Amino acid sequence: MSPATLTEDSAPPSPVTERPAPHAHTVVTKELAHRNTETDVFPARWTRISDTRFRFTAHWPAAHAFFGPVDDRHQDPMVVGETLRQASMVLAHAEFGAPADTHFVMWDLTVRLDPSALLLADAAEPVEFDVVCSEVRRRGSGLHSMRTTMEFRRAGRLVASGTGSTGCTSPRAYRRLRAAKLSALDTPVPLLPGIAPRTAGRARAEDVVLAPTDRPDVWHLRVDTGHPVLFPRPNDHVPGMVLFEAARQAATAASGLRPFLPAAMTAGFTRYAELHAPCRIEAEVLHERPGEVTVRVSGLQDGGSVFTAALTAARPPRVRSLS
Repeated sequence: MSPATLTEDSAPPSPVTERPAPHAHTVVTKELAHRNTETDVFPARWTRISDTRFRFTAHWPAAHAFFGPVDDRHQDPMVVGETLRQASMVLAHAEFGAPADTHFVMWDLTVRLDPSALLLADAAEPVEFDVVCSEVRRRGSGLHSMRTTMEFRRAGRLVASGTGSTGCTSPRAYRRLRAAKLSALDTPVPLLPGIAPRTAGRARAEDVVLAPTDRPDVWHLRVDTGHPVLFPRPNDHVPGMVLFEAARQAATAASGLRPFLPAAMTAGFTRYAELHAPCRIEAEVLHERPGEVTVRVSGLQDGGSVFTAALTAARPPRVRSLS
């Protein structure tokens, strides 16, 4: 299987944190988390319990430039997947020997949430989450791939759980794999007009990643390489974080639920989404269980699949008219 990336950007060169002793707290830096600013880093520190078990503390802010509240009560569910993404890279670097210039790929991601526990009123409360690393494959003294499985709790209450499989690629191997695309980094990517922010479940037009087509529940991927959160640094392909957000926005638009508060999100990535080729996003709304709606989303480019996703949310009960 050819991987497409979710955690695919490489951090700027910096020393990799030395492996801490068991039960010693280590601070998460923006370099380890592959972010440009501290406000975009959600895991704050971690403790090594054993060679494959770790305990993190995270902060999910009440306000954020991109991962902001979805309504006046709930935090953005996507912050869970982003925290998992960042924590996986932190551990790969600091605990499993992945060099600072490693390129990461995430082949699959599953997140389960309790939307009623993801409340703005609790945003000041830190989030504790346990991480188990499994399926660890080495490349020499470094890391080839591993799976991370996490459980997130706030004030002792289970908020979410998730798992993802991450692979590592050295800069030399990445250059061989992506040479033609790396040479096109300076070629501008046309910015398509977006759909209405409210339709996508966003407050700001600049955060919309879907562009309209002439077909219902079908969109073009809208790529803004200048977006400070989605494209924090130059990239030769569309970050998987953008694809995951496209799936969420497609589920919102297709279902008509606003906010769309998923109880489950799964995604599988099959290959890189290229910057300079149209990428079509398609959604199908399913009603498989009473009181729930599931939206299957797919990304297609050059005749092949880039990713597939499924997002399930509760459907509010219909209010009967008294007339």
